Amino acid sequence: MKTKILKLNSIYTYLLFSLMLTLFTGCSTDEKQTVVTFTNLVMADEFDTDGAPDASIWGYNIGTGQDGWGNNELQYYTDRTENVTVQNGVLIITAKKEDFEGSSYTSARLLTKGKFEQTYGRFEARIRLPWGQGLWPAFWLLGDDSNGTEIWPQIGEIDIMEYVGDEPTRIFGTVHGPGYSGGESISKSYNLDNDRFDTGFHVFGIEWGPDYINYYVDDVLYNQITPEDVPGEWVFNNGPFYIILNLAVGGNLPGSPNNETVFPQTMLVDYVRVYKNNNN
Repeated sequence: MKTKILKLNSIYTYLLFSLMLTLFTGCSTDEKQTVVTFTNLVMADEFDTDGAPDASIWGYNIGTGQDGWGNNELQYYTDRTENVTVQNGVLIITAKKEDFEGSSYTSARLLTKGKFEQTYGRFEARIRLPWGQGLWPAFWLLGDDSNGTEIWPQIGEIDIMEYVGDEPTRIFGTVHGPGYSGGESISKSYNLDNDRFDTGFHVFGIEWGPDYINYYVDDVLYNQITPEDVPGEWVFNNGPFYIILNLAVGGNLPGSPNNETVFPQTMLVDYVRVYKNNNN
C-alpha cells in the first residue's frame, strides 16, 4: 500500500513539474503551448495482482500481423502466460523466437476496446522497453471502430509512444488520420541524453483536448499537434479512443531481427493511468 501511495503522490508532483516546465521552456518551438493538468483519475491499472491481466480492463488481439491490424509483422499474438503475465507489480509482455501457428515469433497485444474508452484527458504509462534490431513496442490509442462502418485511418490513431529496438535513446509520438496516415503521418521524436529507454522505466503520456494533443516523456513536453498541423480532417473529436499495448517483432518500421537480436525480449509496464478534468 505504501508503494502505491508513493506512486500516486509522485504523479501529482510530475504533473506540477510538467506544467512548470512548459511555462518556462515550452517544447522547443516558438508556438504558444496549450497545457491542461488533468487530475481526476478515472482508470488505473497498477498491476498489483500476479497472474493474467485484469480481464475487466484488458482484452487481446490474437493472430498475426496479416489479420487486418498489422504492418507485415512477423509475430503471432497470443494470450498465453508465456507471452503476457503480471508478476511483482509489473505487466510483462514477452516476445519469443519460436515456431507457433506458422509464425517464427510470438508476443502479445492487449487492448481496452469495449472495456475502457475515453475522449480527451491524460493517458500515461510507465514502461521499460526492450532492446534489439527488429523490436517494435508501442503504447497507443485507436478510435472506436466497433460499429464496423468506420475504418482506419478515418477512425484516427494516436501513438503515445513508439520505439524501434536498435535506437535505444529515441522514441516518437505520432497521429494518423485521413490524408496523413502511414508514411505521411504527423510525428516527432524525442531523444534521451546520457540514458537509454531499455535500462530503466520512463513515463510516456499525452494530454489531449479538443484542439491539441501534447506529448510528454517523463517531465518534458516535447511536442504539440493541433488541427493546423494536419493536412486532412482532425478526427480526434469524433468519439472515444481505446488503449493498446503491444510488442511487435519485425514489420515495416523496424525491419526484421538480425543475428544479434537476443530473445526472449520483454516490455515491462509498471502502470497505466488515465485522467480527465472536471469539465470533461
